[in-house]
Amino acid sequence: MSDQSRPVHSVSVAGVVVREDGRVLAIRRADNGTWEPPGGVLERMEAIEDGLRREVLEETGIRVAVERLTGVYKNMALGVVALVFRCRPVGGHARLSDESTAVEWLTPAEATATMNEVYAIRVRDALRDEAPSIRSHDGHRLTPPLDD
Repeated sequence: MSDQSRPVHSVSVAGVVVREDGRVLAIRRADNGTWEPPGGVLERMEAIEDGLRREVLEETGIRVAVERLTGVYKNMALGVVALVFRCRPVGGHARLSDESTAVEWLTPAEATATMNEVYAIRVRDALRDEAPSIRSHDGHRLTPPLDD
């Protein structure tokens, strides 16, 4: 298979960081103003959990311990596969970055009300004690629509 005929995908990671009081860490992205769990694209030679810890720290100033995989999500329009993990904070202080215009600890209800569907479901999935979810979306809506 030639390089031009290979499918183009990228892998990203995100952390649903949950404090002992149940609040979750969220950022408002600088590039588009949406609220999301912190995360980003893995570097080519980076281990998954290392990339997750790096992305959360870079975007929020919070150091995390990775607890478990909670979902795999594919943006069908962009070819991005996101691995989402539940994490807990272990240090640092919330701060802004070049990628965030706000960093907040939200209640689960605030987080899911503030985030669009494709990010709110990641928070909901991470807060459940079930097997990881596998979902697809078009960048805005889940496909097929959420039925639970």
